[in-house]
Amino acid sequence: MTYPRYTALAQTLPASVPFVGPEAQERARGARFDARLGANENGFGPAPAVLEAIKAHAHEAWMYGEPESYELRSAIADHHGAARENIVVGEGIDGLLGYVVRLVVGAGDAVVTSDGAYPTFNYHVAGFGGVLHKVPYKGDFEDPDALLAKAREVDAKLVYLSNPDNPMGTYISAKAIEAMIEGLPAGCLLILDEAYVEFAPQDAIPDIAIDHPAVIRMRTFSKGYGLAGMRVGYAMGAPELILAFEKIRNHFGMNRIAQIAALAALKDQAGLDAIKASVAEAKRRIAQIAAQNGLMHLPSATNFVAIDCGGDDAFARRVLGELIARGIFVRMPFVAPQSRCIRVSCGPEVELQRFEQALPEALKAARSV
Repeated sequence: MTYPRYTALAQTLPASVPFVGPEAQERARGARFDARLGANENGFGPAPAVLEAIKAHAHEAWMYGEPESYELRSAIADHHGAARENIVVGEGIDGLLGYVVRLVVGAGDAVVTSDGAYPTFNYHVAGFGGVLHKVPYKGDFEDPDALLAKAREVDAKLVYLSNPDNPMGTYISAKAIEAMIEGLPAGCLLILDEAYVEFAPQDAIPDIAIDHPAVIRMRTFSKGYGLAGMRVGYAMGAPELILAFEKIRNHFGMNRIAQIAALAALKDQAGLDAIKASVAEAKRRIAQIAAQNGLMHLPSATNFVAIDCGGDDAFARRVLGELIARGIFVRMPFVAPQSRCIRVSCGPEVELQRFEQALPEALKAARSV
């Protein structure tokens, strides 16, 4: 019998994905969702000027993307007052996380993250044989001091921190992050995931030199710019680190129309401001809906709101299941005590109205068990 000779590491890994997509859930339930409020997509979509750019260049889809993303990297560099050599573009932050792990982590290498933080990062670390060391959240916030202490303890090669945070929507002050960076042990690289930075207050954004050797910052066009389906992210760091990506990245991994869309989005900051205003109003509505049902919400610096269901993990899971049964796609954190919450993404008013109708029914059904 002929079969692939999988590596010893691959044979130990589960056949799983970090998230079950809404489409898979729709197939399982045999019906479409009425409200897609679970994946932290930007339900308001890209700005009109970006849609026009996509339409205008759709006929170019027969061409590969430009392998250096030269024009887009140049525009991103100008936007941040940096040099093109400080920027690498990739297939969303998810893709870039995989590249960083591939560059830095070998079998048995120590990596530090928070227990319950973004699971796709963990997925990459496991796939390259790294050893994850997790620290708990401090309340509903990531804990930079605990991450730093653990990094020193295990001689970590990587530390992962998202700010603002997914899945709770909270944020750590810029000063706390700056202090954490200065305390990193020698040879340890901090991945600062800033996917939601467009929605964050100014005091969440640290002042870090673009060429700081111990930090790589990651941002995306998926959230604020409404281009999640295009898969465009970028990382900022020291030229030597950015150049190292050329050794292992997929040089033809970028979609040509996605590159064009991202460039148009970056040029249209007025369009971004309009999207941010819509998100702010949607967060207000989600908080209102929570309050109408006697529930607390966490203040959010992202495009989603975590709602405390007022019970334990099992109760929140029942609420989530009842919402899904009523055609409302939401998600919840994976680890207690954060898993007492459900997480609701911002979206158009018509979808929030469906959530508003379904939530009291879901709570009632969950409480009746």
